[in-house]
Amino acid sequence: MNTTDTYKTITEPGEEVLFKDKNSKFFGYSFPIISEEEVKSIIESLKKQHHAARHWCYAWQLGTENIKYRSNDDGEPSNSAGQPIYGQIQSFQVTNILIVVVRYFGGVKLGVGGLINAYRTAAQLSLQSSNILEKTIDIKFCITFEYKNMNKVMRIIKERQLKITNQKLELDCKMFISVRKTIANEINDLFSTLYEVEIKRVDD
Repeated sequence: MNTTDTYKTITEPGEEVLFKDKNSKFFGYSFPIISEEEVKSIIESLKKQHHAARHWCYAWQLGTENIKYRSNDDGEPSNSAGQPIYGQIQSFQVTNILIVVVRYFGGVKLGVGGLINAYRTAAQLSLQSSNILEKTIDIKFCITFEYKNMNKVMRIIKERQLKITNQKLELDCKMFISVRKTIANEINDLFSTLYEVEIKRVDD
């Protein structure tokens, strides 16, 4: 997905939005998520909030390079709800996000075309009401060195304006840095060439 080192996501739930069609009401919600496990509890809380609704359809996407996603029609005709919602996630190019559309049936059938339009529109309105941010894909490294080599390490960190996320400065020093993906190899090479300095990539 990514040739660059940025991605778009939301950091807080969007405002509730409402789309109406032939007396049916479609409430749209967007939530930031970092794991699949969060989806269930969010859906359950929406079911409590909208206990009289008929359908709680949703789609989510996780990841920046290894993408995982799922869509759910929750009893609506196949691909008439979850897929149109997921289509908007793709259209807005956002990830680490869950969009739920809650439907109250208004007594008039909309047909598959009407449903696709309604779920797509509710998802679109939900994303438009969300604060979408661009973030960088960062690679984390741990640099290990003796205290006497501190100046060499800090010189590169200052010159390259690198972000230190954590440090343990004792006789043996460990410094954790976060680097944008596009320059990660270059930074790795810079530290690798330093005498008595070790750098290795760390995953969360």
